[in-house]
Amino acid sequence: MLSPNIFSILVVLLSAKYIPATLSQMYTQNAQFKGKGFLESFNWETYDDPTHGRVNFVNQGTALNTNLSYADNDVFIMRADYHQIVPSNARGRDSIRITSHDAWGDSLLILDLAHMPEGCATWPAYWTVSKNGPWPQGGEVDILEGVNLNSNNLASLHTTSNCTMPQTRNHTGQVISTNCDAAVNYNQGCGVVSTAPNSYGSGFNNNGGGWIATWRSSNAISHWFWSRNAPNVPDEIRQGYCDGITPGEDWGTPDATFVWSQCDYSSHYDPHQIIFDLTLCGDWAGNAFPTAGCGPGNCQDFVDNNPDAFQNAFWEINSLSVYTPQL
Repeated sequence: MLSPNIFSILVVLLSAKYIPATLSQMYTQNAQFKGKGFLESFNWETYDDPTHGRVNFVNQGTALNTNLSYADNDVFIMRADYHQIVPSNARGRDSIRITSHDAWGDSLLILDLAHMPEGCATWPAYWTVSKNGPWPQGGEVDILEGVNLNSNNLASLHTTSNCTMPQTRNHTGQVISTNCDAAVNYNQGCGVVSTAPNSYGSGFNNNGGGWIATWRSSNAISHWFWSRNAPNVPDEIRQGYCDGITPGEDWGTPDATFVWSQCDYSSHYDPHQIIFDLTLCGDWAGNAFPTAGCGPGNCQDFVDNNPDAFQNAFWEINSLSVYTPQL
């Protein structure tokens, strides 16, 4: 018969064998972007908005010359134009869409965001997408997204076929859709709306912004949000740099999580680039505009003729850090 002490040790060892490695894996910083670092490490895209927005994405030189993008010490700001009336035959109001040069697979992204675009007709998004593509091959992860006067963030996945999510998961958000296939439900994707106060728009900005952590692994993709003055912000998140982080440790329940029990991770996701953009109107914000509480008229006319409405349509980023699994 085993002694009680030896039996206890065996139980611990056997139990540890079934703890997924990624749950306790250390991640170390691979890259950090602040201020001018964004100018050196991201592309300013100029193609037509694929979501059919009333925007004219400008290149980096134009963005710098017109103050649509600039670094203020370690802070990086990018925005839509809020001065000009837009001619009806123009492509749209000047705005920005930037894409990281590099791409990452399994990773931890920590965004320290002071201000996000807000207001009628706006559709800002912070997200990642396959570098190899073509979309939706390799997947898409929408981390921070919404439209018009929304007050709650929507996190979503968009994939090729045969990727769904269970209705019940360990997160605090509200599931609104479970089929991630971009060809289904007009590319709704599988989405989770945050129930956290001040997770989006004017509420987010009025509280000084906050931090968003996104952990991608072979177990799940999970998002956490902490408002600027929240008492439970982990030290490694608040301080902006850490030699090593164990994602999710003592972070509480995620706002949104997407697990792979009904979706093969390796065939749906590959290395992703990081994107920030600000479109106006378009497939989502434009269609939702008439019922968004933004007054009479249509979205395009609003964008063309109300430049003052976009004074708060800007991103103000303190830092973006990328951590990768320690080898």
